[in-house]
Order: sequence, then structure tokens, then C-alpha cells
Amino acid sequence: MEKVKTFFWYCSGADTGLLKECPTDTSKYTGIGATIFFTGLFAALAAGYALFTVFDSVWLAVPLGLVWGLMIFNLDRYIVSSMRKSGNTLNEFGMALPRIILALLISIVIAKPLELKIFEKEIAGELTVMEQELYARQEQEVRDRYAGSRAALMAELEDLSQDIADKTARRDELARIAQEEADGTGGTRRRNAGPIYRIKKADADRVEAELDDLKASHGALIKNKTAEVARLDSAAAYELATLEKEKIGGPAARIDALSRLTERSDAIWWANAFIILLFIAIETAPIFVKLISGRGPYDHLLGTVEYRFETSALEDKAFIHAEIKKRSEELAQTEKEFVTETLDMKLNGT
Repeated sequence: MEKVKTFFWYCSGADTGLLKECPTDTSKYTGIGATIFFTGLFAALAAGYALFTVFDSVWLAVPLGLVWGLMIFNLDRYIVSSMRKSGNTLNEFGMALPRIILALLISIVIAKPLELKIFEKEIAGELTVMEQELYARQEQEVRDRYAGSRAALMAELEDLSQDIADKTARRDELARIAQEEADGTGGTRRRNAGPIYRIKKADADRVEAELDDLKASHGALIKNKTAEVARLDSAAAYELATLEKEKIGGPAARIDALSRLTERSDAIWWANAFIILLFIAIETAPIFVKLISGRGPYDHLLGTVEYRFETSALEDKAFIHAEIKKRSEELAQTEKEFVTETLDMKLNGT
């Protein structure tokens, strides 16, 4: 148990030697260290799961997840250990604010992969829906690619068929008029009106000939365009038959699926929000514990040790400065004596 406590002291970034001299603060730093340790553990699990969804390899996800967890652990440990209790709450909060912002970012990064794991079943169902939607879009894209050409051909076929239908209707109308002239039911109302009938029959025969020519010319075009439509339909059917459903399951797709779920379901939205808030609370807990707790024996002792080091460093600097000044003065005196001696020698002619 003592080893576990010492380990958590190390996780908190506290000096274990100094902390042993402050038994009233040991529980606080044990809690802080445990929080930092489990935050790093959660980060490792989250990163490992996220990397597994990317690489689909346990042997790659585990070491990379551990590296990420150790990085988060070390960063949290540094954030907490670098905070100092000065007794000025406002000043301490101002110094802690950048660390709080960083902790918020870390908590969101840690929480997201674990959210994906917690809602894994719901996300799997939504991914199936997204795959179906993607397949439907791909099918529609294939149809749209051929729809323009097919519509143009069908419009041309309709125009050609309409030309034949119009000519056929004209022929039938003229044939009917000629027949009515022949049997006296129309026209002059006289049976066997030879000259007039022959004129009308000639008009009907002329249109009949024009219809035959039109069928001959349009028939080849209709045949070619019908074959082209069949070719387009065959090509589209082949592409649709060979179209494969894409499996989506990467981190980006899972995040998108979770976002769609939260938009449709208030329950999932609240659950997702509470998970993020939970990790924010866990990540920022050591910082706020340091902020709201009073300046304990460990903080006083640590301040004394650091002050002693600072004063010692200042004394060393002062000593070095004095040595440099002394040497400078000795050097200046030596140079002065040398110059004086040189002048004396010149004056004496030696």
C-alpha cells in the first residue's frame, strides 16, 4: 500500500522527500496523483480504440495508445506540478487559466473515442443507414450519367414517331374524304363523281407515297436510335450490377454517425454531453483541487526550499560578480603600475 501511495505522489508531481515531512498533505497529493494517473489511463484506452478503428491492428494500436496515454499523463503531471500556491487566489487563477484551457482541450480529445465506444451499437446501426444512403447516391449518379443522353434519344424517337403518326393521320383523312366522294356520303353528295373522286384519290395516293418514303427514312433512324437507347440501358444496368456497397467505419464516419444520432435523439445528445462534462471534470479536478485548497505545509516547505535555492543562486551570482569586479580592479591596477613604470624608465633614459 505504501508503494502505491508513493507512486501516486510521483504522479502528482510532488517531491516525495518533502511530502513525507508533511503528513497532513499526503492524502491530498495521493488523490491528485490518482486522478492524473487514471486520466492518462483513460487517454491510452481512448487512443488505442481510436487507432484500432483506423489501422484494424491490435499490435499497432496498443503501443501507440500507450505512447499517447503517457504523453497525456506527463502533460497533466507537469500542469499540476508547475502550479504554486502563493496565497493570492486571483493571481493563482490567472496563472492557472491557460492550464485550465489546455485541460479542457485534452478532456475533449480523450472523451471522443470513448464516446464512440460507448455508443458503438447505435453507431453501427447508423453506419448501416449511411452505407445505404451512399449506395443510393451512387446508384442515382450512375442513372444521372446516362439520363441526359437517353432523354435526348427518346425525345428524338418521339419526334420521328410523331412525324409518321401525323403523316399517317393525314393519309387516313384524305383516304376517308376520297371514299366518301366515291360513295356519295360526302363532298358533292353524288355517287360515282369520277373526276372529283380521282383528284381526291390522287391526293390520298400522294400522301400514301410520302408516308412510305417517310417510314423508309425515319425507320432507319428509329432503329439506330432504339439500338443506342438499348446500349445505354445495358451500360447503366452493367454499372449498377457491378456497383459495390462501400463499407464505412473509420473514425470520421463514426463521428459523423454520432453527430447524426445526437441531432435526432435528445437522449443521446444529453448522454454525449454528460460524458464530455465528466471527462472535463476529471481532467480539471487536479487543477481545481490545487486552486481551492489552502496553502498547506508542503506548499510552505516547497516555497522555503525554492527560496533557499533562489537566494543561494543570488549569492553565487553576487560572489561571481564581486570576483569579476575584484579581478577587473587588480588588472586595472596592474596596467596602471606598468604604464607608470614605463614612463619613469623613459624619463630616466633607461
